[in-house]
Amino acid sequence: MTKHVKIVLSGSRDIPFNQLVLSQANVRRVKAGVSIDALAADIARRGLLQSLTVRAQRDAEGNETGLFEVPAGGRRFRALEKLVKQRRMAKTEPVPCIVRDDDQISAEEDSLAENVHREALHPLDQFRAMQQLVMQGTDIETVAATFMTTPAVVKQRLRLASVSPKLHEVYAEDGMTLEQLMAFSVAEDHERQEQVWELLQSSYNQQPYMIRSRLTEQAVRATDKRVRFVGLHAYVAAGGYVLRDLFEEDQGGWLQDVTLLDRMVDEKLKAEGVRVGEEGWKWVAVAVDFPYDYDDGMRVIDGDQPEMTDADEARLTSLREEAEALEEEWSGAGDIPDEVDARVTAIDEEISAIVSRPLVYQPTEMARAGVFVSIDVDGSLYVERGYVRPEDEPAEESTGGDDEGADAFTDPTQRDDGGNSGAAVVSVGGAVSTETGDDEDDQDDMLRPLPDRLVTELTTYRTLALRNAVAHSPQVAFAAVLHALTLETFYSYSSAESCVGISVRGGSLGVHAPGLNDSAPARAIDERHEGWSERLPDQPAELWDFLIAFSADDQAALFAHCASFGINAVWEPANRYNDGRVSARTVSGRIEHSHVLARAANLDMVAAGWTATVDNYLGRVTKARILSAIDDAKGAEAAGRLTGLKKPEMAKEAERLLEGSGWLAEPLRTPPVEPVEEAAAIDGEPAVAVEPTPEQDGGESEEHFAVAAE
Repeated sequence: MTKHVKIVLSGSRDIPFNQLVLSQANVRRVKAGVSIDALAADIARRGLLQSLTVRAQRDAEGNETGLFEVPAGGRRFRALEKLVKQRRMAKTEPVPCIVRDDDQISAEEDSLAENVHREALHPLDQFRAMQQLVMQGTDIETVAATFMTTPAVVKQRLRLASVSPKLHEVYAEDGMTLEQLMAFSVAEDHERQEQVWELLQSSYNQQPYMIRSRLTEQAVRATDKRVRFVGLHAYVAAGGYVLRDLFEEDQGGWLQDVTLLDRMVDEKLKAEGVRVGEEGWKWVAVAVDFPYDYDDGMRVIDGDQPEMTDADEARLTSLREEAEALEEEWSGAGDIPDEVDARVTAIDEEISAIVSRPLVYQPTEMARAGVFVSIDVDGSLYVERGYVRPEDEPAEESTGGDDEGADAFTDPTQRDDGGNSGAAVVSVGGAVSTETGDDEDDQDDMLRPLPDRLVTELTTYRTLALRNAVAHSPQVAFAAVLHALTLETFYSYSSAESCVGISVRGGSLGVHAPGLNDSAPARAIDERHEGWSERLPDQPAELWDFLIAFSADDQAALFAHCASFGINAVWEPANRYNDGRVSARTVSGRIEHSHVLARAANLDMVAAGWTATVDNYLGRVTKARILSAIDDAKGAEAAGRLTGLKKPEMAKEAERLLEGSGWLAEPLRTPPVEPVEEAAAIDGEPAVAVEPTPEQDGGESEEHFAVAAE
């Protein structure tokens, strides 16, 4: 039976610091961890928490010299040494020491054992300890100063300590990573945190971004235009709560009380609508967003730019001088102070307000027109004034004639019920005279208005001749079509100003897809349209002379702009067109032709700003189509990683993966033209070129689009 020897611990004693020397047996050579300065400051605050391990120093003959070497605790020794040099501790101050006297174990082993057997504090214990200190009344700044860190780091650790205790247990048992725990800190609802963790157990994707996404999916980002409109500070002042991510860039965080936000937006928008309505408009429409083509069929009245007052002129000059001085002062600086940047922004906004003064409208026009009030993408108020609805247009005065063709050539005021005139009014060189004759029949033959039928026949002949003449003058033909298209595009109810029966029938796009107003193509079209509106005359009767005066390049650019409104490449089931009166063949034909135009115009849907999101595609198709999209863009391996996810998680992760990939949904793609293959000559017969079918040419059939739109 083995006899166990009882352990005898080394004794401890207080040794004056000036009798201690650092041993060369200390194995620590590389600096690591807390610096000597920080450790010295901590010892000065709370004293020495851990004794030094020392051995008696011996000379060459093995005799004690009265000094003690420190093989274990070298960093504490250096910290004490620094305090002595700073005269914050006496050099004879007693230091608690464990005195080792063991010939079997070397000093080097003592030094190694002290460092190797030391285990760092688990991060969770550190989080909880800091939380306990704050709960005991220690402020965050003091905790940060005590442990040589920043208040921001302390706040992060306190946030980690506030995560659900159940998730703490998982983390303590290595069931989740620190990064995952950090992601859970983005929410404060323990029950919701635990629900998300349970959901992730059956998911292949347990990445931190997925956790954050699930915990914030019901919140509104601080960058949302609604938040910018009411102001984040106003939302908080009203009792709203903003959740911040202390570990990732969160662009201002997430607003949790969406109901409060929507109520504030609604109240402010309505108040702004009332304020604008007090200008004297007939109606004011208010909405966060209006559908695309919301102003179709409405005429826009013109306003006048008000004159700038002397006070405005003086203020504008002062602001510009201040802006120029700031620019000159800071033009070469690498880092501009926040207050200077804020002042420059304020100057720009004030200058913009002075220069872009609201137009002044005639009260009679305002009485029949209205205003659209909404929120722009940057959160500013967006006011569009002067829209006249068709039903509010003034009634056109009647010409009094029964036939437009005849009235154009006769004076209808001189006609009786039988079609005959009484005393004829004849214009002679601008003078008006009344004539009577003895031969009534001759007078009737000379003065009788032309019969309607004859006028129709004559103008028909003239129309035929005019067509032939215009056909020989391409420049006039182009101008005539451009004139007709411009009238329809820019002037409401002005079709009577042209004899060319050409119109733009592109159809309204507003009913097909939400959010079009903020899309890149819509904004580009609106900007171009506004630019042309400013160049064109106010009255449609003056348009022809303006168009003729344009250069060929300007005419071509305006023609392209107007013609583009006639394009309709929208696919729908055929029975949705005019109650089914348009066949599937017609719908398919327009889709096929849209591919021709797209190739000719080099259409690039990626450059046009489309990218797959949960809202516009991924959340509205099957899981199989989501995986197919990832397979196309990122490969089978990436698609395989999403296989086990539920559809909402799969759609969100797919949105992240597809961002910037250039992947397009099938209805957005323009199929390339395949080269026509020539059949080999047979028995000397010439080869016959075979035209590809729509399917061979990459065209989608109606059935294809029906599947893609599921």
